[in-house]
Amino acid sequence: MFGNLVEFYLEGNKVNFIYERNRGIVEVISPEIINIFVPFKREEKLSKAIENLPENKVLFAVENQGDKVLIRTEKLLVEVKGEFKVDFYNSQGELLCADYLGERDPKTNKTQDKMKIEVLKELEGSEYIYGLGDKTGHLNKKGYHYKMWNTDDPSPHVESFEAMYKSIPFLLVLKNGSGYGIFFDNPFKSYFDFGKENSKYYYFGAEDGNLDYYFIYGPSIAQVIKGYTYLTGTTPLPQLWTLGYHQSRWSYAPEGRVMEIGENFRKRDIPCDVIYLDIDYMDGFRVFTWDKEKFKEPQKMISKLKEQGFKVVTIVDPGVKKDKGYFVYDEGLEKGYFVTDKDGIPYVNKVWPGDSVYPDFSQEETRKWWADKHKLLLDCGVAGIWNDMNEPASFDGPLPDDVQFKNDGYPTDHREIHNLYGHLMSKGTYEGIKKFTNKRPFVITRACFSGTQKYSTVWTGDNQSFWEHLRMSIPMLLNLGLSGFSFCGTDVGGFGFDCTGELLSRWVQVGCFTPLFRNHSAMDTRDQEPWAFDKKTEGINRKYIKLRYQLIPYLYDLMYHGEKTGLPVMRPLVLHYQQDRETYEINDQFLWGENILVAPILQQGQRARAVYLPKGKWIDYWTGEEFQGESYVIKEAPLEICPIYIKEGSIIPKFPVQNYVGERKIDNLILDIYPGNGQNLHYQDDGETFNYRQGEYNLYRFTMDEGKALEIMVDMIHQGYQGKYGSFTFNINNVEAKEVIINGKPVNFQLKEGKVNFTASGERLEIKIIR
Repeated sequence: MFGNLVEFYLEGNKVNFIYERNRGIVEVISPEIINIFVPFKREEKLSKAIENLPENKVLFAVENQGDKVLIRTEKLLVEVKGEFKVDFYNSQGELLCADYLGERDPKTNKTQDKMKIEVLKELEGSEYIYGLGDKTGHLNKKGYHYKMWNTDDPSPHVESFEAMYKSIPFLLVLKNGSGYGIFFDNPFKSYFDFGKENSKYYYFGAEDGNLDYYFIYGPSIAQVIKGYTYLTGTTPLPQLWTLGYHQSRWSYAPEGRVMEIGENFRKRDIPCDVIYLDIDYMDGFRVFTWDKEKFKEPQKMISKLKEQGFKVVTIVDPGVKKDKGYFVYDEGLEKGYFVTDKDGIPYVNKVWPGDSVYPDFSQEETRKWWADKHKLLLDCGVAGIWNDMNEPASFDGPLPDDVQFKNDGYPTDHREIHNLYGHLMSKGTYEGIKKFTNKRPFVITRACFSGTQKYSTVWTGDNQSFWEHLRMSIPMLLNLGLSGFSFCGTDVGGFGFDCTGELLSRWVQVGCFTPLFRNHSAMDTRDQEPWAFDKKTEGINRKYIKLRYQLIPYLYDLMYHGEKTGLPVMRPLVLHYQQDRETYEINDQFLWGENILVAPILQQGQRARAVYLPKGKWIDYWTGEEFQGESYVIKEAPLEICPIYIKEGSIIPKFPVQNYVGERKIDNLILDIYPGNGQNLHYQDDGETFNYRQGEYNLYRFTMDEGKALEIMVDMIHQGYQGKYGSFTFNINNVEAKEVIINGKPVNFQLKEGKVNFTASGERLEIKIIR
C-alpha cells in the first residue's frame, strides 16, 4: 500500500513521510500524544470530536537510520519503518505498542470485516483492554469484537451485542503495569477486534475515511484519560440540581398524573429534583409542540412544579413530522434544513409521528435553527432537554447509505454522518439552551460520538428490568467513564419488562452512586416509582436517595475536578491501583472518586458478598469497622444494606438532606472525617451559571495529619463567590478524644460511640484532637 520510504521532511510539529505509493504524517501533539494520519479520503481532518485544539510547539528530535526514522520526545520514542509501520516505545526504550507485521489470519469462522482502513497491533498476551464507551460485556474487552455503528436495537442487551447506541472509538491498554490509549478519529462504520480473530494481534479499522489515530501515553491510566480528554474535551461542571434524583416514565401524562407524581415525592418525604415528560406531551409527536388536551397550560403546570422544587425535562426527537402547515416542517423545508436523497428530495422515513424528515445537523445553519426552536420549551419553564431516537432511529428500515448531508461545505453521505448524528444534535441543543438561559445546559442523549461529553450527559439506553442488566450496568458505566463520559447513568430499575421490589432496592443502591440518577420505565410495564411496591422497598429507596442528597457536595467536587483532569466519577479500582493485578478485572464494585468504595449486591436473594479492598486501611461506612487492604472481606448485606467502604484519611463533605437542591441555603458544611493522612479540595459556587469560569467560586482546602494528636486544617484558598459557609460541622469517626483545640483554644465537643462531633466557624481553622 505504501512501498519504500522515498523521503521525509519536517513542517512545524509534523513529520511528513513520502513513500513510493502513498504518504503519511506523524504529528507530535504533546510529548505524550502522537497523531498518525493518512489522507485516504480527503486532505482535511474535519474532526467533530476534536475542536479548537491548541497548537503548541513541542520539542522533539528526528533521526534517519536508513531503514527507519526515529522521532524522540521527552516521553516517547516513535519508530517509523517501511510501509508506514509505526511502533511506540517509552523514553527508556521499552516497547509499548507495535504494528503487527504479519497478515490477518482469522481463527474464528466469522466473515472478515471489510475495511478500507486497517491497523493491526501486536498482542503480547499480558494486555488488558478497556474503553469503547458502554459496550456490553465485562470491564476487560480483550477477546471480544465490536462494531461502531450507532444502533437502536430494542431487543434485550446481551454480551454478544457488537453495536449499541454510541460510538466511542477510544481504547485503553494496560500492559505490564503501563497504560496507553488509542483514539481512532474516524466516524465511518468501524470495527475493533481485541484478539478474538487471532490472539497474536488486535485491530481497528473503518469502511471509509482517513487513517487518523492518536497514540496517548500514560503510563498511568489517569494520564491516558487526561490526554484523551485534552483532545476531545472534558465533562463540564453541571448545574447542581442535575445531581439530584430524577423520575421518569414513558409517559407521565396528562397533567394530573404529573402533579400526582410530584405530590407523592413530597408527602412521602423522598427527595426529587426532576420529572421527565416523554413523547406523549407533544401534539401528535410533533417536536416543539404541546398536546393541548393533556397539557392545557404547560407553563402554569411547570410553574406549580417549580414552586414544589421540581424541574421539568422534556424529550425532543430529531424526526420532524411530514405535515404541511406544521411550522417546524414548513420552515425546514423552505430553508433546506432536512437531509435529502441523492436527487435532492427530502428523505422520508417513519418514526413516532409517522412519516418524518430528518434535520441535517452536519450543517451549522441547521444546528442554529434547531437551537433556536428550544426557546419555545424554555419559555414555558422547561429546565433541560432529553435527546432520544438520534442514532438516528427509523421504523421503516435503516437510512440508506446515500442519504445526503451538507457537512459545512464538505458534502457527504449517511455513511460518514450516521455515528455523528446524535453528537451534532446534542451540540445544537446545548448551544440553544446556553443562548436562551445563560446557564449550564442540561442535555441528556442516547446516541453520541467521542467528544459528546462536552455537550451532554448520557445514559446506557433501553435496558430491561433484569438482574443481568443491573450486573452489566457497572462495567458499562465504568468504561464510559474511562472513555471521557463522566456524567452518565442507566435507567434505574430497568426500562423494559417488570421490575420487582428487590431488584429496584438493589438498583437504587447502585443509582445512588451513578452521576446521573434517573429511574425510568416503559409503557405497559408495572409502575416503578419508589412507592410502587411495598413499604420496605419505599423505605430503602428513601434511605439511598437521601444518602445521595447528603453526598452531593462530594459529587460536585468530583465533577469540578473532572472538568480539569478528565477523571470520571465512577472509577474501576484499576484506575487508582494500577500495580495491583487483583483490580484489573473487577466488574462488580467500583470507586466513587478516590475515597468511597461501593460493592453492591447484584443477584436476587444474595445477602452477603466478598469485597476486595485495595491497599490501605478501609472503614465500613455502616459499622465503622476497620480493615487492612490488599485483601478480601465478607460483608453481610441484608436488603437494606449496600456495602460501602471509606478510605482512611478521607474528608467527605456533606449537606443536610433536602427535598430538592436549593430548598434552603446551605450555610453549614458537614465534614465526615476518617482519621489518617489526607487532603480534600472542596469547591463551592452558585450552582448554575458559567460565572465560575471568571473566578466566581470558593475553594477550601481541608488537610489532616495523623500523629500523637489528629490535626485538621481548614483554609479558604480561593474566594470569589459571596455565598461562603458560615460554619463547619466536624463528624470524626473512630476516635476517642480527650480534648478538642481550635486555633489554640479548647472547645466543647460531643463524644458518642467512638465519634467526635463539634461545630466551628472561620476561614482558617487549626484543629487538634487530643487522644
